[in-house]
Amino acid sequence: MTTTTAQAAVPAKVRKPGRVGATAAKAGPAIKIIVWIMVAIWTLPTVGLLVTSFRPTTQQFNGWWNALSNPTQLTIQNYQDALTTGSNPMGGAFLNSLAVSIPATIIPILIAAFAAYAFTFMEFPGRNFFFILIVALLVIPNQSAFVPLFRLFGQFGINGTFLAVWLVHIGFGMPLAVYILRNYMGTLPKAVIESAKIDGASHFTTFWRLIIPMSYPALASFAIFQFLWVWNDLFVALIFLQGEPVMTVALKALMGQQGQGYALLTAGTFLTMLLPLVVFISLQRYFIRGMTSGAVKG
Repeated sequence: MTTTTAQAAVPAKVRKPGRVGATAAKAGPAIKIIVWIMVAIWTLPTVGLLVTSFRPTTQQFNGWWNALSNPTQLTIQNYQDALTTGSNPMGGAFLNSLAVSIPATIIPILIAAFAAYAFTFMEFPGRNFFFILIVALLVIPNQSAFVPLFRLFGQFGINGTFLAVWLVHIGFGMPLAVYILRNYMGTLPKAVIESAKIDGASHFTTFWRLIIPMSYPALASFAIFQFLWVWNDLFVALIFLQGEPVMTVALKALMGQQGQGYALLTAGTFLTMLLPLVVFISLQRYFIRGMTSGAVKG
């Protein structure tokens, strides 16, 4: 009894504090240096393309870094030619891309938000089955539906119109939108929804007044994904939007039949990148929050 008491009275060995923190502090500068090196390696080709896009055609055969020694030779002629010359100038293609991308981004968000609300807060038979069925559509290759959709749209006479492209992008983007929004709405506090029901709010009022404002991060995350996918799409535009070139089709046309327009490709590439960069930078504060809120349960 005395031995047990004596052993209990001996204090346990206490780990010296600060060893983990000191190790992390020592590793901090090294990690920062590695990150900056990776950023430099990642951005260096983009900087090279940017400098090349301002170089005259006759000087694009040597290294882009040679232009830094004589910056007075840089010109915006490549951008002017890319916007105005050729059978598919990028100035008109920019407007066509806007006409395709904006509706093809907004419409799936609206429809998927309604569906996600129903799957999260409404009880109906087969709710889980239909949700799994929608999520299963994510694994089906989009290319497998092109021929049936092309024949179907041909019967209704909408091939070659913006409506055909909108319907294709809406259909392909809907499963991912429902999945993201449903997972995010599942993390919202149920007490708020119950309080709205007690106060007599309908599902429609609850959806517009409560769920939509609280779901901005998830909505912005999917808006980034959908807009970038639609804006950078080439295959759907070539098949379903005949005669109305978008930015990617115009960029392909800049090269020419025999590659004679190679000097305009770098300028056209940065013209194509401009709007997606603006969209991503303006919505990036919601991006990480919207993507991770539905992934972690705590």
